[in-house]
Amino acid sequence: MKQRKSIALVAHDNRKADLIEWVRFNKLKLRQHYITCTGTTGKLVEDELNDNVLGHPFEVIRLLSGPLGGDQQLGALIAEGKIDIVIFFWDPMTAQPHDVDVKALLRLTVLYNVVTASNRSTADFVISSHIFNENYERKLKDYSVYLNRNVKT
Repeated sequence: MKQRKSIALVAHDNRKADLIEWVRFNKLKLRQHYITCTGTTGKLVEDELNDNVLGHPFEVIRLLSGPLGGDQQLGALIAEGKIDIVIFFWDPMTAQPHDVDVKALLRLTVLYNVVTASNRSTADFVISSHIFNENYERKLKDYSVYLNRNVKT
């Protein structure tokens, strides 16, 4: 990971206000990095990061809404090594129609050793770490044995 990180911000509907409050509190730190969001969250985050006080515009990369494929788009970015950190304020109290997509997304964060925060406390620890603004060498598991296994048909 380079000093300037690629950060994905995601929130279920019932947690969007919590995420925006967190973004507001951490605005100056977040503006130093690349931000990618799914769906409506992207619009809300972009509006928050682009208030008139800070001057120059800030671009947020906006993917599709999670249930419409945004979770898969984000998963692809993770698999391609284009996301360093995922902050995902998910709602554990509401059934999600795309729950399998969420599970797959979180599986990819573990598979590719991507920093992942699913609640405010963890997100606070991540953004407060001295490593947040430094280069960091992420250790990836070697899956070559799996990729080169002998598959019988």
